[in-house]
Amino acid sequence: GKRKESATRIVAPSRYTHGCSVDRVSDPTLPQYSGGCISSIIPSLLGPRGTDSVPAWMPKAVEGANQVVLLVIDGLGWHQLQSNIAHAPTISTMQGGLITTVAPSTTVTALTSITTGLTPGEHGLMGYRMDMGRHVMQMLRWGDEKGDLRTTYPPEIVQPCPPFMGASVPVLSKAELEGSAFTEAHLRGSRPMGWRSSSSIAVQVGLLLRSGQKFIYAYYDGVDKIAHERGFGEFYEAELRQADRLVADVLEQLTPGSVLIVTADHGQVHIGDASITPHRDVLDQVAYQSGEGRFRWLHARNGATQSLHATAKELYGDVAWVVTRDETIDSGWFGPRVTDAARKRLGDVALVPFKDVSFHEPYDTGPYQLVCRHGSLTEAEMHVPLLAIAQRP
Repeated sequence: GKRKESATRIVAPSRYTHGCSVDRVSDPTLPQYSGGCISSIIPSLLGPRGTDSVPAWMPKAVEGANQVVLLVIDGLGWHQLQSNIAHAPTISTMQGGLITTVAPSTTVTALTSITTGLTPGEHGLMGYRMDMGRHVMQMLRWGDEKGDLRTTYPPEIVQPCPPFMGASVPVLSKAELEGSAFTEAHLRGSRPMGWRSSSSIAVQVGLLLRSGQKFIYAYYDGVDKIAHERGFGEFYEAELRQADRLVADVLEQLTPGSVLIVTADHGQVHIGDASITPHRDVLDQVAYQSGEGRFRWLHARNGATQSLHATAKELYGDVAWVVTRDETIDSGWFGPRVTDAARKRLGDVALVPFKDVSFHEPYDTGPYQLVCRHGSLTEAEMHVPLLAIAQRP
């Protein structure tokens, strides 16, 4: 049948202070791995058919494009965008709608799913802090509280799947990220073209398009950083205007027949100081923890998994989905296939909040308290935009 073309749904702007009312649900928002999911973007663009025939969840503007720019705006959730759409006049003109991110809705896992086109259960980067065999590693830093672990856990072994379906594509990301272990894990084989100021992104996109480059990957992290540090409000609105100007600058660089696609790795919820330190009745049954505040893995002491699950569910079932490892896998949270390596990197019981709270763990601390957070399976965190605009010949 005839496909409907959709445009960004614009709603009246409102001040976002405590997450999104759509999150008051009893069931998690599951990734749509078989269709509109960030893990499906690269296979749809770089697969055998390219842009000649795009799936129904892909904006119609992409169809027939001979050059593609994929801009990932870290932390730009669909619902936060809609509530602040007045601050994004350029983005509001783009065609498309929402798709889902992956589980957990966190940068390490989601960016790797975008670039490899695989589910978390396939590529194996299962979260922000990941169990490598009773040794928990912070994946963005690729280390622990004692230092770097790159030689102990080589990136190409921890995450062996090639990005961009094996193609060598130009990547525009922050210059200081080049050469890091996480960059090697999810972007190896690409051509790094690092930027030191975001104003360089559009200029470099224009140069690459005019040189005939068919696919360009660009990454911008400003929205995520401001939401983490400042929460929703004036600073977030200012940053959203900045990101919108970036999109406008890239649009000016499009060549005839090219298309710009904008997506994100996850959304956000406002947590503030609503942090829960797990009760002693829980911690007494826990050997160690991994994950993050919005997707906290508890690793049970020997033989304590069943009791731990029951205790945690009794204490926290009113604020979080309290689930076992097998429940998350059987429900398809990480995709239809979970490798043995990926399975071993999960804990025994997960605390996954549906209320605007996080679960505190001392090793998660950073230079400042995170005001907005993500990682869970609420709509505010799971729904991200997939928007496009084309420059027709």
